[in-house]
Amino acid sequence: MAFDTFDEGVSLGGMRSKTEIRTLICYMLKSVGSPMRKDTIVNALMEKGLANYFETSSSFDDLVRNGNIELTDADKKLYKNTSNGDMIATQLEDTLAPTVKERAIDCALSLLRQEQIESENKVTITKCENGYNVTCKISGGDMELLSFTLYVPDITQARLIRKNFYKNPDMFYSVMIAMLTRNKREITEILDGLGSVI
Repeated sequence: MAFDTFDEGVSLGGMRSKTEIRTLICYMLKSVGSPMRKDTIVNALMEKGLANYFETSSSFDDLVRNGNIELTDADKKLYKNTSNGDMIATQLEDTLAPTVKERAIDCALSLLRQEQIESENKVTITKCENGYNVTCKISGGDMELLSFTLYVPDITQARLIRKNFYKNPDMFYSVMIAMLTRNKREITEILDGLGSVI
């Protein structure tokens, strides 16, 4: 297969053909089984060094223009395969290396999970007189389960709290419940597992 893409930022074993990139995008949409945003797909391929930003974005636009993928939710900017896109994924799947497919799907699912966490749980950083207030809210569907505000003296700490909160909001809720109910065993278990989410 001829190389016809820019390869800056592409790791060894990554894709250097527009046909491969377009095929992988269709394959991802079919395999993940739910509509995805363009930037989620682009970021998934970039994060794993499978293709660079320009080529992935261009290939995505080609697929939309050719009727292989379509916008399914304009507000959330979600796309899915058309029947043509599913056909491409099925017929050309074997042209993609198994490791490429696995890396792309793993990353896409991880990014989708992160998007869901950030849509269901909110962190706002507000400047105050001597620093910043960081407000974290944990949602349980239509119900707000927990909301707390912390003061920190600088923006670096505020952003660190936001980053760590989004890694595992459920853990913060579990810790708070365990502390308020004085459940020492659960607190110990949560703290023992803290290393796995850092």
